[in-house]
Amino acid sequence: MSLEQLKREGALWQGRRPQVAADRHLPSGWSVLDEVLGGGWPRDALTEIISESHHGLPLLLPLLARLSLASRWLAWIAPPHVPYAPALVARGIHVERLLLVRDVSAEQCLWAAEQALKSGGCGVVLAWPQQLQAAQLRRLQLAAERGDCPGVLFRPPRAARQASPAALRLRVRPAPLGLEVEALKRRGGWAGGHCIVPLPVVADPV
Repeated sequence: MSLEQLKREGALWQGRRPQVAADRHLPSGWSVLDEVLGGGWPRDALTEIISESHHGLPLLLPLLARLSLASRWLAWIAPPHVPYAPALVARGIHVERLLLVRDVSAEQCLWAAEQALKSGGCGVVLAWPQQLQAAQLRRLQLAAERGDCPGVLFRPPRAARQASPAALRLRVRPAPLGLEVEALKRRGGWAGGHCIVPLPVVADPV
């Protein structure tokens, strides 16, 4: 019996790369990164960016610039420092759409992130939480689904060892003239994708 006959009769499984609907993704602004992400950032789910010193934030700047043209808020929950407004403006981000929550406890950070995600009033929620438990991650994932809002958590390297319900998990490291991105987990696709995202040389950091 030939391979084609086995396939027609359902006796042969043929592996193929899973596909995820394009409208469930938001383009990143870099084609090389979109290939690793499976089309872009998940639009109604959690993404974890795992890195030292929050290296992954520049990857999101094109998305933030596009989303800031709409009426929904760009929520920043407990960032390690106040965003530098002139640098954001230089990258096309309308800073009047930023909603900044700072100087909060670990519990308040999670509460604010969950409320922002499920509110329906935010175009994206960025959060810098402290140590998270699996149940807390699940609550944030459900809130993102309910609010149809992408949530991005910036987490330290040790978080890579923790199981997570997040749709996308990336490990980000600095590279010459850019950032090295590795997909540790991707909804509807294979883990292990890898790329170098070239970043422009800018005068002021965000």
